[in-house]
Amino acid sequence: MRIGVLALQGAFIEHIRKLAALGLTATEVRLPRDLRRLDGLIIPGGESTAIGKLMDGYGLMDPVREFAGRRAVWGTCAGMIVMAREIGREQPLLGLMDIEVERNAFGRQIDSFEEPLTVDVLREGSARPFPGIFIRAPRLVHARGQARVMARLKDGTAVAAVEGRWLATSFHPELSNDLRFHEYFLHLARS
Repeated sequence: MRIGVLALQGAFIEHIRKLAALGLTATEVRLPRDLRRLDGLIIPGGESTAIGKLMDGYGLMDPVREFAGRRAVWGTCAGMIVMAREIGREQPLLGLMDIEVERNAFGRQIDSFEEPLTVDVLREGSARPFPGIFIRAPRLVHARGQARVMARLKDGTAVAAVEGRWLATSFHPELSNDLRFHEYFLHLARS
């Protein structure tokens, strides 16, 4: 199994460390050629406008869209925004998932928080909640078509979705000590 992590900006090192903890050597993706022979791609948290502009500048938008047509892709936080079809403003997006996302929905950096999440697909063998870490996080406003919500905050706010082999989380699983979301993504990449 070969998983790439978009390494243009943001928390890509943290995802690489999580994959290493699962016994995988991740590929840092900076150019279209880096997508070759990968089974999945993670788009990390960071700053979504910067990530989109860098993807445009390095000629990655169309190659990643083509890649996503046959492989698994996961966006965390800013990566969720980049994967969305609609965000209510103009900026470079992949537009892969049929989701609408609101940027910085929970406030500024100082408003960051952690909340335990119940995620049914992660409950196999473990009833413990997943530690959702939210830093200037987006929220999932709508999931349409084949996209389905897979995690919500206690107040009902949607914070994760899956659509086929595409996964989007508004929180940062790579900053927790829990490997279950990365394991779930590997399951999607294998399917």
